[in-house]
Amino acid sequence: MSAVEILFQGGAVFTGSGEPVVGRAVGVSGGRIVAVVPDAEAAALIGAHTQVIELDGALLAPGFQDAHIHPAGGGVEMLTCDLSGSEDAEDSIARVKAYFEANPGIEWIGGGGWSMDHFPGGAPVRALLDAIVPDVPVLLNSRDHHSAWANSAAIALAGITAETPDPADGKIEREADGTPAGTFHEGAEALFADVRPIISADVAYAGLLAAQDALIALGITGWQDAMIGGAVSGVEDLQGVYERAVREGTLRAHVVGAQWWERSGGIEQVEQMRQRREAVKALGHEDRFSLGTVKIMVDGVAENQTAAMLTPYRDSHGHITGNSGLSFVDPELLREIVAQLDADDFQVHFHALGDRAVKEALDALDAARAANGETDGRHHLAHLQVVDESDTGRFAPLGAVANIQALWATHEDQLDELTLPFLREGAVDRQYPFGDLVRDGARLAAGSDWPVSSANPIEAIHVAVNRVFPGGDTPPLGGAHQRLSLADAMAAYTSGTAYVNHRDSDTGSVREGYIANLVVIEPNPFSLPQEEIYSASVVSTWIDGTLAFSRND
Repeated sequence: MSAVEILFQGGAVFTGSGEPVVGRAVGVSGGRIVAVVPDAEAAALIGAHTQVIELDGALLAPGFQDAHIHPAGGGVEMLTCDLSGSEDAEDSIARVKAYFEANPGIEWIGGGGWSMDHFPGGAPVRALLDAIVPDVPVLLNSRDHHSAWANSAAIALAGITAETPDPADGKIEREADGTPAGTFHEGAEALFADVRPIISADVAYAGLLAAQDALIALGITGWQDAMIGGAVSGVEDLQGVYERAVREGTLRAHVVGAQWWERSGGIEQVEQMRQRREAVKALGHEDRFSLGTVKIMVDGVAENQTAAMLTPYRDSHGHITGNSGLSFVDPELLREIVAQLDADDFQVHFHALGDRAVKEALDALDAARAANGETDGRHHLAHLQVVDESDTGRFAPLGAVANIQALWATHEDQLDELTLPFLREGAVDRQYPFGDLVRDGARLAAGSDWPVSSANPIEAIHVAVNRVFPGGDTPPLGGAHQRLSLADAMAAYTSGTAYVNHRDSDTGSVREGYIANLVVIEPNPFSLPQEEIYSASVVSTWIDGTLAFSRND
């Protein structure tokens, strides 16, 4: 054996599936894993210039890959009025006030991260902002980016009044006389489109790089950006931002971009998307950035009652309403769109949160299979908050991947106060049914939806295994049978997302010939009691065999 450039030894190795292997050393040269050998053979790999990494019982694993994330938007929010760490309504207001005072002369305040459960009914009012910022327009996205909070100055600038109708795909919260109260849900956010400043390309680029640094520190070496083409956090041309990062050599992670499907448009978008995909391919760096996925929002979210459900929502008194949520794309048209995308070798990334949305997405994949036969699309459904029992068994036969955001699969205020009381009786048992999906043979991938929630994979893995937040005393959401094993949760965040990203041939596993995208985790989470998984953390992250992050630096 030849000497290697880097040798990892002295710890267990999670290879990308199953339980970790012990008694193995991993050698890296030229940015690739070149040896996975028994400890007894490790000495033969050490030469005069070999860098030996003593794991001292830590876990070596493939770099995490996030299957649904918005890095540039999250990075921009980090650089603007960031409310993501707010503990309550008072804290959110204080942060807005501090940002305003720290930026004298600012003409518009943007940003976001406020949590719906911090405000009565999940809808903060304009008066709270008017009291601290009366004259400068303020528009702040909610944590889940399905609502926006505005002050009176922003509402007036946009020309929104009591006479402004709700858009077909959204809702304006109103005062008794119809005046906008300050919160705008889903498509109602677009009422600010003509007055909301566009984030400059330079700021968006800075946001992407800031986000990349933060994600790499969490052990994330690749991701699927779930919104290329739509304006997320005011950033419009994300394709150009990524292309700049590729040209300038600053994009260290491996990224698949999902082109945004404008739900108000039709099938003509496919040709435009094909052209954008080919333009990125012509750059010659598809190993770093590609654009062969299309993101379709099938529905909204449950906390503002726009998630598409098979049964109607209830009102605050427990009475059945006439609202079952919104299907943003007509189901018949959705089947036509998906069949065309599948035929054109696009992958489809569905936002499907309610059980009706999940069914409509699976029906669309069924139609695509009937039209095109079996393809290698690796289509995936993200979020999957409520899945009907009859549908968990449809994923595997259709080749559909369950793209889970595991951090959400626990009792917390937004779910317990703004969602479950308004769903049908017994709906708590169908929340994020990961265990059912695995038992029915579904392949899993995992993501965070950051900045909607924390991007930390270890935190999400902890919840996937426990269905309870660290230190929580609530029962496991949906029952203990919906828990994942630690091995399955780790696989979803590594080899599972690599599969979705069509990168399973060279990433997502610790295997000879694979790119040396690796993470060292201490303590080894497999050695911890399951209720302590969250206490593990990333020691170092390696990309292409080069140290990209060290906790000790």
